[in-house]
Amino acid sequence: MGKAKEPNPAKLFMSLIASEDEILQQGVRDLCLAFGEADFTSEKLPFHFTDYYNKEMGEDLFRRFLSFKNLISISSLPDIKRVTNHFEEKCANPAGNRRVNIDPGYISLEHVILATTKGCAHRPYLRDGIYADLTLIYRNKSFQPLEWTYPDYRQLEVIGLFNQFRKKYVEEIRGRS
Repeated sequence: MGKAKEPNPAKLFMSLIASEDEILQQGVRDLCLAFGEADFTSEKLPFHFTDYYNKEMGEDLFRRFLSFKNLISISSLPDIKRVTNHFEEKCANPAGNRRVNIDPGYISLEHVILATTKGCAHRPYLRDGIYADLTLIYRNKSFQPLEWTYPDYRQLEVIGLFNQFRKKYVEEIRGRS
């Protein structure tokens, strides 16, 4: 019989999508106040994989990824998603349209998980209206996409970022021992 034990804490990351630098920078500041110091901020990456956000947020969208110095309890992901939803609402325009999309997630040794409010076959329910999206798995010394992985998370550049995040995370976990 297996014995239940808590998993290692995970590395928190965020994806921010926006069309305005100022709104994105405000999002980064809010996230750092809420979750602590960022230990990595990506360059501005073009976001052209879907027009899903265009009507609400405009065109010429770009993304930045952040990872955070403080590790998190995996069970806190729903709370983190609720905080990021609040930040999206805070930055909305007067008509209520989002001007920034913030997707939190975590990196463990085995996988990358995104938090979402949309259920699906590969998204188990966590709590409080939040689901876990299994986005990438670690196999053969690299993160690998799955059949449902978003096209932008399939890019070699993005997978390379997550491999870097994992390398840093491994060092942090070893440092805790």
